[in-house]
Amino acid sequence: MHSRPFALAALTLAALLAVPVPAPAQSDESLTLIAGANQTGFFEILEYVAEAEGFFKEQHLHVDVQFANNPGNAAQLVASGKGDIVSTSLEPIIQGYEKGLRLTAFFNRNPQYQWVLAVLADSPIHTAADFKGTTLGEYTPRSPGEYSTDATLRGAGLKSSDYSYEVIGSGAQAIAALTGKKVAGASFPYAELLIYENVANLKFRYFWNPILKDISDVGFCATPTTIETKADALKRFTRAMAESSIFIRVNPQVAARDFLHGAGVQATPEALRNEVRLLQIGQGILPGVIPTSNKVGELGTRSANVLTKFINDNGLTAHVVPVSAVVTDRFIPYANDFDHRAFIERARSTH
Repeated sequence: MHSRPFALAALTLAALLAVPVPAPAQSDESLTLIAGANQTGFFEILEYVAEAEGFFKEQHLHVDVQFANNPGNAAQLVASGKGDIVSTSLEPIIQGYEKGLRLTAFFNRNPQYQWVLAVLADSPIHTAADFKGTTLGEYTPRSPGEYSTDATLRGAGLKSSDYSYEVIGSGAQAIAALTGKKVAGASFPYAELLIYENVANLKFRYFWNPILKDISDVGFCATPTTIETKADALKRFTRAMAESSIFIRVNPQVAARDFLHGAGVQATPEALRNEVRLLQIGQGILPGVIPTSNKVGELGTRSANVLTKFINDNGLTAHVVPVSAVVTDRFIPYANDFDHRAFIERARSTH
Protein backbone atom coordinates (compact mmCIF):
# COMPACT_ATOMS: atom_id res chain seq x y z
CA MET A 1 0.00 0.00 0.00
CA HIS A 2 3.02 2.27 0.20
CA SER A 3 4.13 1.69 -3.37
CA ARG A 4 2.50 4.84 -4.81
CA PRO A 5 3.87 7.34 -2.24
CA PHE A 6 7.27 5.69 -2.60
CA ALA A 7 7.07 5.98 -6.39
CA LEU A 8 6.10 9.67 -6.11
CA ALA A 9 8.98 10.30 -3.74
CA ALA A 10 11.37 8.57 -6.12
CA LEU A 11 10.10 10.66 -9.03
CA THR A 12 10.40 13.85 -6.99
CA LEU A 13 13.97 12.96 -6.02
CA ALA A 14 14.81 12.16 -9.62
CA ALA A 15 13.32 15.48 -10.74
CA LEU A 16 15.34 17.36 -8.15
CA LEU A 17 18.50 15.61 -9.22
CA ALA A 18 17.77 16.52 -12.83
CA VAL A 19 17.55 20.25 -12.03
CA PRO A 20 20.96 21.90 -12.52
CA VAL A 21 22.31 23.19 -9.23
CA PRO A 22 23.73 26.72 -9.59
CA ALA A 23 27.50 26.71 -9.30
CA PRO A 24 28.80 28.53 -6.25
CA ALA A 25 29.77 32.11 -6.95
CA GLN A 26 33.41 32.38 -7.96
CA SER A 27 35.36 34.26 -5.35
CA ASP A 28 37.66 37.04 -6.46
CA GLU A 29 41.28 36.03 -6.88
CA SER A 30 43.86 38.51 -5.62
CA LEU A 31 46.78 39.79 -7.66
CA THR A 32 49.41 42.28 -6.50
CA LEU A 33 50.63 44.69 -9.17
CA ILE A 34 53.79 46.71 -8.50
CA ALA A 35 54.33 49.75 -10.71
CA GLY A 36 57.85 50.82 -11.62
CA ALA A 37 57.41 54.37 -10.33
CA ASN A 38 57.17 56.16 -7.00
CA GLN A 39 53.68 57.57 -7.47
CA THR A 40 50.55 57.30 -9.58
CA GLY A 41 51.50 57.87 -13.20
CA PHE A 42 49.85 58.22 -16.57
CA PHE A 43 49.59 54.49 -17.28
CA GLU A 44 47.89 53.58 -14.01
CA ILE A 45 44.74 54.78 -15.73
CA LEU A 46 44.42 51.24 -17.11
CA GLU A 47 44.10 49.75 -13.63
CA TYR A 48 41.94 52.57 -12.28
CA VAL A 49 39.44 52.32 -15.13
CA ALA A 50 39.30 48.54 -14.76
CA GLU A 51 38.52 48.96 -11.07
CA ALA A 52 35.99 51.79 -11.42
CA GLU A 53 34.11 50.31 -14.36
CA GLY A 54 33.93 46.82 -12.86
CA PHE A 55 36.17 45.07 -15.40
CA PHE A 56 38.25 43.45 -12.65
CA LYS A 57 35.06 42.44 -10.84
CA GLU A 58 33.64 40.88 -13.98
CA GLN A 59 36.81 38.82 -14.25
CA HIS A 60 36.60 37.84 -10.55
CA LEU A 61 39.80 39.64 -9.69
CA HIS A 62 40.97 41.89 -6.90
CA VAL A 63 44.08 43.82 -7.96
CA ASP A 64 46.17 45.59 -5.34
CA VAL A 65 48.33 48.32 -6.96
CA GLN A 66 51.56 49.24 -5.19
CA PHE A 67 54.49 51.49 -6.15
CA ALA A 68 58.25 50.98 -6.15
CA ASN A 69 60.89 53.68 -6.43
CA ASN A 70 62.02 52.76 -9.95
CA PRO A 71 61.61 50.05 -12.60
CA GLY A 72 64.57 48.06 -11.29
CA ASN A 73 63.18 47.91 -7.76
CA ALA A 74 59.75 46.89 -9.04
CA ALA A 75 61.23 44.12 -11.16
CA GLN A 76 63.26 42.77 -8.24
CA LEU A 77 60.24 42.77 -5.92
CA VAL A 78 58.12 40.72 -8.32
CA ALA A 79 61.02 38.44 -9.26
CA SER A 80 61.50 37.65 -5.56
CA GLY A 81 57.83 36.76 -5.09
CA LYS A 82 56.70 39.95 -3.35
CA GLY A 83 54.20 40.66 -6.11
CA ASP A 84 52.51 38.93 -9.02
CA ILE A 85 52.76 41.53 -11.80
CA VAL A 86 55.19 44.34 -12.47
CA SER A 87 54.29 47.26 -14.70
CA THR A 88 57.67 48.38 -15.99
CA SER A 89 60.19 48.99 -18.72
CA LEU A 90 61.72 45.95 -20.38
CA GLU A 91 65.29 47.27 -20.23
CA PRO A 92 66.04 46.27 -16.60
CA ILE A 93 64.48 42.88 -17.28
CA ILE A 94 66.68 42.27 -20.31
CA GLN A 95 69.77 43.59 -18.59
CA GLY A 96 69.11 41.48 -15.49
CA TYR A 97 68.57 38.23 -17.39
CA GLU A 98 72.24 37.23 -17.27
CA LYS A 99 72.23 37.87 -13.52
CA GLY A 100 69.35 35.46 -12.98
CA LEU A 101 66.38 37.84 -13.25
CA ARG A 102 63.47 36.02 -14.87
CA LEU A 103 60.49 38.14 -15.88
CA THR A 104 58.39 37.97 -19.03
CA ALA A 105 56.10 40.66 -20.47
CA PHE A 106 52.63 39.39 -21.33
CA PHE A 107 50.64 42.56 -22.19
CA ASN A 108 51.84 45.64 -24.08
CA ARG A 109 51.21 48.79 -22.06
CA ASN A 110 52.64 51.27 -24.55
CA PRO A 111 53.03 50.67 -28.31
CA GLN A 112 55.72 53.37 -28.59
CA TYR A 113 59.19 53.59 -27.08
CA GLN A 114 58.73 55.45 -23.83
CA TRP A 115 62.07 57.24 -23.35
CA VAL A 116 63.05 60.40 -25.18
CA LEU A 117 65.62 63.20 -24.88
CA ALA A 118 63.98 66.63 -24.86
CA VAL A 119 64.75 70.31 -24.40
CA LEU A 120 62.45 73.28 -24.00
CA ALA A 121 61.39 74.78 -27.31
CA ASP A 122 63.35 78.00 -26.63
CA SER A 123 66.60 76.10 -25.93
CA PRO A 124 69.70 76.93 -27.98
CA ILE A 125 70.19 73.17 -28.44
CA HIS A 126 69.06 72.13 -31.91
CA THR A 127 71.16 69.05 -32.65
CA ALA A 128 72.39 66.12 -30.58
CA ALA A 129 75.95 67.45 -30.84
CA ASP A 130 74.84 70.62 -29.00
CA PHE A 131 74.52 68.63 -25.77
CA LYS A 132 78.30 68.70 -25.30
CA GLY A 133 79.13 70.14 -21.90
CA THR A 134 75.56 69.98 -20.60
CA THR A 135 73.79 68.35 -17.67
CA LEU A 136 70.71 66.26 -18.44
CA GLY A 137 67.88 65.69 -16.00
CA GLU A 138 66.63 62.17 -15.43
CA TYR A 139 63.61 60.69 -13.72
CA THR A 140 65.39 58.28 -11.36
CA PRO A 141 69.04 57.27 -10.84
CA ARG A 142 70.38 55.23 -13.77
CA SER A 143 66.99 55.25 -15.47
CA PRO A 144 66.56 53.19 -18.66
CA GLY A 145 66.40 56.48 -20.55
CA GLU A 146 70.18 56.67 -20.27
CA TYR A 147 70.55 53.75 -22.70
CA SER A 148 68.84 55.45 -25.61
CA THR A 149 70.20 58.91 -24.77
CA ASP A 150 73.78 57.63 -24.59
CA ALA A 151 73.37 55.93 -27.97
CA THR A 152 71.84 59.04 -29.53
CA LEU A 153 74.64 61.29 -28.27
CA ARG A 154 77.32 58.76 -29.17
CA GLY A 155 75.92 58.80 -32.69
CA ALA A 156 76.52 62.57 -32.70
CA GLY A 157 80.17 62.05 -31.77
CA LEU A 158 79.91 62.74 -28.04
CA LYS A 159 81.67 60.70 -25.35
CA SER A 160 80.12 59.89 -21.98
CA SER A 161 82.49 62.44 -20.41
CA ASP A 162 81.02 65.19 -22.60
CA TYR A 163 77.80 65.39 -20.57
CA SER A 164 76.36 64.29 -17.23
CA TYR A 165 73.09 63.26 -15.62
CA GLU A 166 71.32 64.69 -12.59
CA VAL A 167 68.18 63.31 -10.96
CA ILE A 168 65.46 65.96 -11.01
CA GLY A 169 62.51 63.84 -9.93
CA SER A 170 59.13 64.50 -11.49
CA GLY A 171 56.23 66.92 -11.43
CA ALA A 172 56.81 70.42 -10.07
CA GLN A 173 60.40 69.59 -9.10
CA ALA A 174 61.30 68.53 -12.65
CA ILE A 175 59.46 71.48 -14.20
CA ALA A 176 61.39 73.88 -11.97
CA ALA A 177 64.70 72.25 -12.93
CA LEU A 178 63.89 72.61 -16.63
CA THR A 179 62.47 76.13 -16.61
CA GLY A 180 65.13 77.34 -14.16
CA LYS A 181 67.87 76.05 -16.49
CA LYS A 182 69.29 73.79 -13.79
CA VAL A 183 69.55 71.19 -16.53
CA ALA A 184 69.82 71.66 -20.28
CA GLY A 185 67.28 68.97 -21.09
CA ALA A 186 65.69 65.80 -19.85
CA SER A 187 66.07 62.11 -20.61
CA PHE A 188 62.53 61.30 -19.55
CA PRO A 189 59.46 59.16 -20.22
CA TYR A 190 57.53 60.76 -23.08
CA ALA A 191 54.27 60.45 -21.11
CA GLU A 192 55.74 62.53 -18.29
CA LEU A 193 56.74 65.29 -20.70
CA LEU A 194 53.25 65.27 -22.22
CA ILE A 195 51.91 65.95 -18.73
CA TYR A 196 54.18 68.99 -18.44
CA GLU A 197 53.01 70.23 -21.83
CA ASN A 198 49.45 69.82 -20.64
CA VAL A 199 49.52 71.24 -17.10
CA ALA A 200 52.43 73.71 -17.30
CA ASN A 201 52.02 74.80 -20.93
CA LEU A 202 55.61 73.80 -21.73
CA LYS A 203 56.74 73.14 -25.28
CA PHE A 204 59.49 70.67 -26.03
CA ARG A 205 61.85 69.83 -28.86
CA TYR A 206 62.33 66.06 -28.97
CA PHE A 207 65.36 63.97 -29.93
CA TRP A 208 64.17 60.40 -30.53
CA ASN A 209 66.61 57.54 -30.89
CA PRO A 210 66.10 56.51 -34.54
CA ILE A 211 66.44 52.78 -33.81
CA LEU A 212 64.06 52.67 -30.85
CA LYS A 213 61.40 55.30 -31.56
CA ASP A 214 58.72 52.96 -32.90
CA ILE A 215 59.21 49.93 -30.69
CA SER A 216 57.51 49.03 -27.43
CA ASP A 217 59.54 48.70 -24.23
CA VAL A 218 56.81 48.75 -21.55
CA GLY A 219 54.57 45.97 -20.40
CA PHE A 220 52.91 44.03 -17.64
CA CYS A 221 55.35 41.30 -16.65
CA ALA A 222 55.46 38.26 -14.37
CA THR A 223 57.86 35.48 -13.54
CA PRO A 224 57.69 32.30 -15.68
CA THR A 225 56.48 30.47 -12.56
CA THR A 226 53.61 32.92 -12.00
CA ILE A 227 52.71 32.77 -15.69
CA GLU A 228 52.28 29.02 -15.33
CA THR A 229 50.72 28.76 -11.86
CA LYS A 230 48.43 31.78 -12.19
CA ALA A 231 47.76 31.57 -15.91
CA ASP A 232 43.99 31.70 -15.48
CA ALA A 233 44.11 34.84 -13.31
CA LEU A 234 46.61 36.53 -15.64
CA LYS A 235 44.54 35.88 -18.74
CA ARG A 236 41.54 37.42 -16.97
CA PHE A 237 43.73 40.37 -16.00
CA THR A 238 44.64 40.89 -19.67
CA ARG A 239 40.93 40.86 -20.61
CA ALA A 240 40.32 43.68 -18.12
CA MET A 241 43.32 45.58 -19.51
CA ALA A 242 42.10 45.17 -23.10
CA GLU A 243 38.68 46.47 -22.10
CA SER A 244 40.22 49.40 -20.23
CA SER A 245 42.37 50.26 -23.24
CA ILE A 246 39.31 50.49 -25.47
CA PHE A 247 37.21 52.30 -22.87
CA ILE A 248 39.82 55.05 -22.45
CA ARG A 249 39.83 55.74 -26.19
CA VAL A 250 36.09 55.89 -26.75
CA ASN A 251 35.05 57.56 -23.49
CA PRO A 252 37.92 59.75 -22.25
CA GLN A 253 35.58 61.89 -20.14
CA VAL A 254 34.57 59.01 -17.86
CA ALA A 255 38.07 57.49 -17.99
CA ALA A 256 39.49 60.80 -16.77
CA ARG A 257 37.08 60.79 -13.83
CA ASP A 258 38.04 57.19 -13.02
CA PHE A 259 41.73 58.07 -13.07
CA LEU A 260 41.35 61.05 -10.74
CA HIS A 261 39.30 58.95 -8.32
CA GLY A 262 41.87 56.15 -8.34
CA ALA A 263 44.71 58.63 -7.85
CA GLY A 264 42.92 60.26 -4.92
CA VAL A 265 42.61 63.62 -6.73
CA GLN A 266 39.47 65.74 -6.47
CA ALA A 267 37.64 65.71 -9.79
CA THR A 268 37.26 69.45 -10.17
CA PRO A 269 36.19 70.78 -13.59
CA GLU A 270 39.77 71.97 -14.21
CA ALA A 271 41.30 68.63 -13.20
CA LEU A 272 38.87 66.78 -15.47
CA ARG A 273 39.61 69.10 -18.41
CA ASN A 274 43.35 68.61 -17.94
CA GLU A 275 43.06 64.83 -17.74
CA VAL A 276 40.76 64.58 -20.77
CA ARG A 277 43.17 66.76 -22.76
CA LEU A 278 46.09 64.57 -21.68
CA LEU A 279 44.27 61.43 -22.77
CA GLN A 280 43.55 63.01 -26.13
CA ILE A 281 47.14 64.07 -26.84
CA GLY A 282 48.49 60.80 -25.44
CA GLN A 283 46.49 58.44 -27.64
CA GLY A 284 49.64 57.21 -29.40
CA ILE A 285 51.17 55.86 -26.20
CA LEU A 286 48.14 53.96 -24.97
CA PRO A 287 47.34 50.36 -25.94
CA GLY A 288 44.41 49.70 -28.24
CA VAL A 289 45.40 52.06 -31.05
CA ILE A 290 42.83 50.20 -33.16
CA PRO A 291 39.93 49.51 -30.75
CA THR A 292 38.32 46.91 -33.02
CA SER A 293 41.53 44.90 -33.34
CA ASN A 294 41.69 41.42 -31.83
CA LYS A 295 45.33 42.03 -30.91
CA VAL A 296 45.01 44.73 -28.25
CA GLY A 297 47.95 44.28 -25.90
CA GLU A 298 50.00 42.13 -28.27
CA LEU A 299 53.75 42.51 -27.81
CA GLY A 300 54.99 40.53 -30.79
CA THR A 301 58.64 39.70 -31.30
CA ARG A 302 59.79 42.69 -33.38
CA SER A 303 60.15 45.11 -30.47
CA ALA A 304 61.84 42.53 -28.27
CA ASN A 305 64.23 41.59 -31.08
CA VAL A 306 65.23 45.22 -31.62
CA LEU A 307 65.53 45.97 -27.91
CA THR A 308 67.53 42.88 -26.92
CA LYS A 309 69.94 43.45 -29.80
CA PHE A 310 70.25 47.16 -29.03
CA ILE A 311 71.08 46.47 -25.38
CA ASN A 312 73.67 43.89 -26.38
CA ASP A 313 75.19 46.13 -29.08
CA ASN A 314 75.65 48.82 -26.43
CA GLY A 315 77.54 46.49 -24.10
CA LEU A 316 74.82 46.11 -21.49
CA THR A 317 74.61 42.32 -21.87
CA ALA A 318 77.29 39.79 -22.80
CA HIS A 319 74.92 37.99 -25.16
CA VAL A 320 71.63 38.73 -26.90
CA VAL A 321 68.91 37.69 -24.47
CA PRO A 322 66.41 35.17 -25.96
CA VAL A 323 63.24 36.92 -27.07
CA SER A 324 61.13 34.05 -25.70
CA ALA A 325 62.44 34.91 -22.24
CA VAL A 326 61.33 38.52 -22.56
CA VAL A 327 57.84 38.43 -24.12
CA THR A 328 54.89 36.12 -24.58
CA ASP A 329 51.54 36.68 -26.29
CA ARG A 330 49.90 33.52 -24.94
CA PHE A 331 47.12 35.45 -23.17
CA ILE A 332 46.26 37.83 -26.03
CA PRO A 333 43.66 35.57 -27.72
CA TYR A 334 41.69 35.39 -24.46
CA ALA A 335 42.22 39.09 -23.74
CA ASN A 336 40.45 39.91 -27.01
CA ASP A 337 37.86 37.14 -27.04
CA PHE A 338 34.84 39.45 -26.81
CA ASP A 339 32.71 41.49 -29.18
CA HIS A 340 34.77 44.65 -29.51
CA ARG A 341 32.10 46.61 -31.36
CA ALA A 342 29.45 45.78 -28.77
CA PHE A 343 31.87 46.75 -26.01
CA ILE A 344 32.61 50.05 -27.74
CA GLU A 345 28.90 50.86 -27.70
CA ARG A 346 28.73 49.90 -24.03
CA ALA A 347 31.70 52.15 -23.24
CA ARG A 348 30.25 55.08 -25.16
CA SER A 349 26.97 54.84 -23.26
CA THR A 350 28.64 54.90 -19.85
CA HIS A 351 28.11 58.15 -17.92
